[in-house]
Amino acid sequence: MWKRDHKVFTNAASLLICGLLVGVVVAAAAFPAVAMSGLAAKAGVETFGALPKDLTVARAPQISYLLASDGKTPLATMYDENRRDVKLADVAPVMRQAIVAAEDHDFYRHNGVDLNGVVRAFVSNQSRGANGQQGASTLTMQYVRLAIAYSATHPADVVAATEDTSARKLREMRYALQVDKELSKDEILERYLNIAAFGNGAYGIFAASQVYFGKPPSKLKLEEAALLAGMVKAPSQNDPTTRSGRTPAFDRRNYVLQNMVTTGAIDQQQADAAKATKMVVKDKRTPNGCVATNQRQWGFFCDYFYRWWMDQETFGASTYDRERRLKSGGYTITTSLDVQAQRGADQAVRRAKSETAEEAAMVATVEPGTGRVRALAVNRTFRPDDPRNPTNRPHSDPKQRAKGVPGNYPNTMNPLLTGGDGITGYQAGSTFKIFTVVAALEKGVPLSHTIDAPQRFRSEYVIDRASPTVCPGTNLYCPTNSDKKAGGVLNMWSAFARSTNTYFVPLQQQIGAENVVDVAKRLGIQFRVDQEDRWAGDREAAHDWGAFTLGVSNTTPLELANAYATLAADGTWCAPTPVQEIRDPDGNKLDIANPRCEKRISTDVARAAVDVARCPVGDDSATSQCGGSRTAPQVKTAVGAPVAGKTGTTDAENYASMVAMTKQYAVAGIMTDPDWPQTTVKMRHQQRDGINPPVYESLAAAMQGKPHIDFAPAPTALIS
Repeated sequence: MWKRDHKVFTNAASLLICGLLVGVVVAAAAFPAVAMSGLAAKAGVETFGALPKDLTVARAPQISYLLASDGKTPLATMYDENRRDVKLADVAPVMRQAIVAAEDHDFYRHNGVDLNGVVRAFVSNQSRGANGQQGASTLTMQYVRLAIAYSATHPADVVAATEDTSARKLREMRYALQVDKELSKDEILERYLNIAAFGNGAYGIFAASQVYFGKPPSKLKLEEAALLAGMVKAPSQNDPTTRSGRTPAFDRRNYVLQNMVTTGAIDQQQADAAKATKMVVKDKRTPNGCVATNQRQWGFFCDYFYRWWMDQETFGASTYDRERRLKSGGYTITTSLDVQAQRGADQAVRRAKSETAEEAAMVATVEPGTGRVRALAVNRTFRPDDPRNPTNRPHSDPKQRAKGVPGNYPNTMNPLLTGGDGITGYQAGSTFKIFTVVAALEKGVPLSHTIDAPQRFRSEYVIDRASPTVCPGTNLYCPTNSDKKAGGVLNMWSAFARSTNTYFVPLQQQIGAENVVDVAKRLGIQFRVDQEDRWAGDREAAHDWGAFTLGVSNTTPLELANAYATLAADGTWCAPTPVQEIRDPDGNKLDIANPRCEKRISTDVARAAVDVARCPVGDDSATSQCGGSRTAPQVKTAVGAPVAGKTGTTDAENYASMVAMTKQYAVAGIMTDPDWPQTTVKMRHQQRDGINPPVYESLAAAMQGKPHIDFAPAPTALIS
């Protein structure tokens, strides 16, 4: 580092002289006739002395990075300004030398204000008149100007920080002297390189080196550094990626290289070689937001993360504050997305249904015991349909199609898997029977409890006489079995394995439907439809909700997966979360990413419920009595590990659902037409284009390489 020249002027003398000179210099630029008057100098001194002595600097906006759970795989970037601060040690020496040569030869010699430069500017401006005015801003003063603008809390302050007035120059000089006194030259240079704009959405040297050369700033070559250094003066004019800006940019590069010879950073031979080097300049803007990420693989997960962030009061009192925090806070966010699980789920749903299918195959994977969402996949692309060149297919709802409304496939930004923004969820059918199992166990009803299940059960629940499920000539709910056969004498294991409706409706009636609804709520099922929400919030109304056990209430794949994950975690419910770790720009870890869990079901009841759930998917415990009929026996073979789960459908077969889980993962899938739930297309289970394969294939992919852990046995007290 060069020695500073403290012998010529002390800081105190500099303050006085700057106050005198700046009024003269600025006046000379605007009013040459009065430039030498005492009025200009007096005004400069008085204004200078009245300025605040302390400069408050806010951190400039920083880009936030989203990574997969491995902490390495990039998922998305979010920013208002593409900037990432780096240490000066991580910037190539030639870049440091180039910026000094381009902007401030005497940077290491002056005290923040180049008094010789002020005098030169005055003399030059006197001789040139109104045209070709010369400034006297040092690198330190330029940094001050940018710092004031970024610290401004009002638009008028931003204007004041950049307008060409004597007041601005005075302010910059005052603060430049302060900054130079408090920081080393290298610290000032580091801050300047991190705050300067380089065009094409690149702010700071890290973003600039990535956008134009696809490399970190530590790897910049001489000719690359000179080009970037030449751009900061006028990024839009000296833009090497445009036809009009390429020649000025390279001329400016050559100017910087020659200045580097003057400053002694390089010799003439090096400068000539750099000038002759053929350069490939990229225009690779950093992707911004979820639409710019891998739209098929993890666009929907990215959107889920964004919605989660916007709900967290930790990041601000309003949604505006939270978004600004995300896009300017410089966070490194390690999400919960497991690349292996996500890739497997994405491939599985697309094997079942193409992007252009009206039906959506939706799969969510949750980790029991943490609530971390490991995968979200659907046979759609996360992006809006282009109105100028639409690619979406006709709407599947005949009424909407007649109006010319396009469907939400293959492209959509609707939160299909997680709900919200008008997405209230889907009927999950008999997967809801697990809530009846839990409620019965909590009431002391053992797994061995038997019911002689008829083909049609005449319940005590009152329903509309016009309902197709009413007992003829009555107003009572009379459910039937989907196979149109009597179930016979069944226990809880065998009834769950066969999914016998006429076992679970009388069981629910026995223990109280309001208790079944309460279990669903405790396991995280939300009730987004107004009528369902009213029933769920009123125990008296819920008591008469006869069809609840058959899954007539709406849910989402994420809620369903998390409900079953709670049982796999021995009754510990965890709030679903898309994050694993969040660190601020200084590397501090935020507590907001920690799992938020609480005990909602007793360990004994959860283990007994899981024991029942092993039956439908072809698994058995040492105590289970599953009987000879299973709704999805192939799951055990496909996953190859201890597994539990359940299938579900609706009377009209316009929904098909399935859950499959191990101790490490719970996967829930729902297949339907989100645009037209009343679709006449039959949703299937076992077939290649049904919902079962995407679910168990997703689980198998997530489990690859993982240990096989058995479920704990059901406690004896709840068996018989």
